[in-house]
Amino acid sequence: MRVLILSFIIVFSDQAAKLFVKGASFPFLGISLNGVPYGSSRPLLGNFLRLTYIENPGMAFGIDIGGKLFFSLFSIVASAAIVAYLYHARRESLGFRLSLAMILGGALGNLIDRVFYGVIFGDAPLFYGKVVDFLDMNFFDINIFGYQLTRWPVFNIADAAVTLGVLLLLFFHRSAGAGEAAGARSPYATGAAGEPADGGHGTHTQK
Repeated sequence: MRVLILSFIIVFSDQAAKLFVKGASFPFLGISLNGVPYGSSRPLLGNFLRLTYIENPGMAFGIDIGGKLFFSLFSIVASAAIVAYLYHARRESLGFRLSLAMILGGALGNLIDRVFYGVIFGDAPLFYGKVVDFLDMNFFDINIFGYQLTRWPVFNIADAAVTLGVLLLLFFHRSAGAGEAAGARSPYATGAAGEPADGGHGTHTQK
């Protein structure tokens, strides 16, 4: 369960970046962040990667299916399920557990926005906040059936963690499945009673 440290790092870095972009004041710490004007863009790596501040009421990358309350409640249930599964899979490979920790960190990062940001910044009730997005990346020019995409939808650190975690999860799951299949085909595989797959009758040399 020590992989939860990675989840904490993702949540902390995601929230710190969001507060820097959105702007926040912490009088007890003597910190005041002016933030970035909403809708504005600033180059980070030229035109390839820009800081663009927008707010998203839906899921990752601007996907909006359902309502804000649904996403908030769904995120809570999903996060709890991931924690429970992490405990259940605590003896799985490190890569598999790290991928789950990344997904959990990303889910919690955006969950904080949805549940608390509306109340903290005084623009929405509890569970109805919007997710702060700020990473704007260039993408291949795609034009399919009239739909044109030149830049990737604006996202945040939490979105990136979830996406990378899912990709790693699929990779390690596939690798584990391939390893099990190879073990099943091995001539040294054992039967249900722990005996050799050939029933214990090896090849004997006649004398």
